[in-house]
Amino acid sequence: MMAAQRSIGQVLAVLKAQFPDVSISKIRFLESEGLVAPERAPSGYRKYSEADIERLRYILRVQKDHYLPLKVIREHLEQMDRGLAPPPIPDPRPAGPPPGPGAAQPAAETRPGAAGHQSAQPRASQGPVRLSRAELLRRSGLSEAVLVELERQMIVTPRRGTGFYDRDALTIAVVARKLSDYGMDARHLRAFKIAADREAGLVEQAVAPFQRRGAAGREAVVEVVKLVSVAHCALLRSAMER
Repeated sequence: MMAAQRSIGQVLAVLKAQFPDVSISKIRFLESEGLVAPERAPSGYRKYSEADIERLRYILRVQKDHYLPLKVIREHLEQMDRGLAPPPIPDPRPAGPPPGPGAAQPAAETRPGAAGHQSAQPRASQGPVRLSRAELLRRSGLSEAVLVELERQMIVTPRRGTGFYDRDALTIAVVARKLSDYGMDARHLRAFKIAADREAGLVEQAVAPFQRRGAAGREAVVEVVKLVSVAHCALLRSAMER
């Protein structure tokens, strides 16, 4: 007897219990990346076997628990397709003592924002952040391999002249981990960095006449950076709505 096959809606219902954030668009994205290949009925509808569902479970689990990028997950699946066991995955977040009462919360942890949206932006009122490499990995949830690639692309770097990472490095690391759930890795973030470098060049030109004015000059730099950031976000939203 032929094993039962499920529609994409039925697969979503099965996976939701274990992965509440999964969506039909996420499943379709994984298919477009070649990580799962359901059969197609003559009508064109996808038909998922139990093997397809288990494959999706594996992908979603290693993304959720280990933050593996799609490139690494694809290598694991290819190994499994050859009848081999996938390689062991080390926990990217080493165990440590739980924070005690009154302990400071991680600077870049997500918090509910306006209208229930989640934010990865640290609070401006918090003090400076000075993290070792191990602390950055633990607090961001990145794996060592992903951090190495981000550093290779000059996306995350220690503070100049030190071996420590600041608040911006932590924020970028957290965002990079979250974007990996959508198939975006260091190569994609590199494009954002190039754009940011270009914007920084324009800002430097704009504030150059103010640089020798002491406190007023520093305020001008902060104001221009803030305005450019607002414009960048608005332009991105507008482009996505076209």
